[in-house]
Amino acid sequence: MANQEDIVVAPKPDPTRVTVDEINERMKRGEPIAFIDTRSPAAWEDSPVKIEGAIRIPADDVDKHVEDIPRDRSIV
Repeated sequence: MANQEDIVVAPKPDPTRVTVDEINERMKRGEPIAFIDTRSPAAWEDSPVKIEGAIRIPADDVDKHVEDIPRDRSIV
């Protein structure tokens, strides 16, 4: 069993902020993008705005659904 001192944890990169215009340009260029909607089920249901094809994972459950997030595209 490894000691805590033996475990190396790589720092997580800071998220990059992007604008709607930047995303639109990237999509026009054909860049594959996965949208992750992290709103709670109630907030999602109450909202008139929904992104078709977005992967719905409530923010509190992202760690439970890491395997559902694609690795072959940018994540927004």
